[in-house]
Amino acid sequence: MKFGAVPIAEAAGTILAHSMTATGDAHYRVPKGTVLKAAHLRDLARGGHDTIVVAQLEHGDVEENEAATRLAHAIAPDAAALGLRISAAGAGRVNLYALHAGVCVLDEAAIHALNAVDPMITIATVAPFHRTDANSMIATIKIIAYGVAEIALQTAQTAARNAIRVQAPTFGSATLIETQVGTDSPSEKGRNALTGRLHRMGLVLSDRCVTAHSEQPLAQAIRDAVGEVIFVLTASATSDPLDVGPQALREAGGTVTGFGMPVDPGNLLFFGTLGDKPVIGLPGCARSPALNGADWVLERLICGLTLTQGDIAAMGVGGLLKEIPTRPQPRSTSVT
Repeated sequence: MKFGAVPIAEAAGTILAHSMTATGDAHYRVPKGTVLKAAHLRDLARGGHDTIVVAQLEHGDVEENEAATRLAHAIAPDAAALGLRISAAGAGRVNLYALHAGVCVLDEAAIHALNAVDPMITIATVAPFHRTDANSMIATIKIIAYGVAEIALQTAQTAARNAIRVQAPTFGSATLIETQVGTDSPSEKGRNALTGRLHRMGLVLSDRCVTAHSEQPLAQAIRDAVGEVIFVLTASATSDPLDVGPQALREAGGTVTGFGMPVDPGNLLFFGTLGDKPVIGLPGCARSPALNGADWVLERLICGLTLTQGDIAAMGVGGLLKEIPTRPQPRSTSVT
């Protein structure tokens, strides 16, 4: 592609690089990116312009909107099946939107490979496993120049094929088991916060279940849970892999997959399975609707994605979410 100033007399069929004022029956603006026709050139000349800065596509170049559209369809060849909607192109840009709630699953290596092909060919995405809502934008493709070489576009299309999808929830219901110490019922805060989290993912929470904070009654409640996903919110924080919550899951016949996570707030979480049901032991901060580590775990498990303790360990980078003013702080000490 050629780019630069040319005499108006030689500019027919080129692409205007910068918006300019023209004079026809009245002054008007010719937007950048306009393919210039004889009327544009006449009015630009009347406006006092002798030369203009344009882009000229050469043999083997692909116009920006066509290039962005082709790249979008390479990334999502069957968009609906991948949970995606592709927008129309404009100014070299095409956006990808989620069709439904879920999490965004990315082939990060493919995205990096696409962005390494040519600086003029770009895609920006949300973070891996970002929670989506219906019609939320999850990626934008932008062709920076007014055209790119066909060979570069083909390389980018190959690199990023099927690189993005939205994984929908695979469960429709959940049970929250809350424990209590003594006779005082737990606050409704935890249940209300979880209800909001599940509602946006399309899950329904079963009737309230409160049991004593000890292993045997909690194990029985886990076995009896009717929801397809089981949440446990204990009256006292789970501070060890052998604490009441994890031990109750084991006693119920389940398996504890992981305990603890390098995300703050959200450190004191455990998760596992009971048969084919995910079981998540919520940290105390889940009583707040604010983002915490439990969100990252429950969203992926609800959508049928597997999690290992290694996956949890990888959440530490970016895992400092927000400082809570009431959290006890280490005392400042002088180091000599």
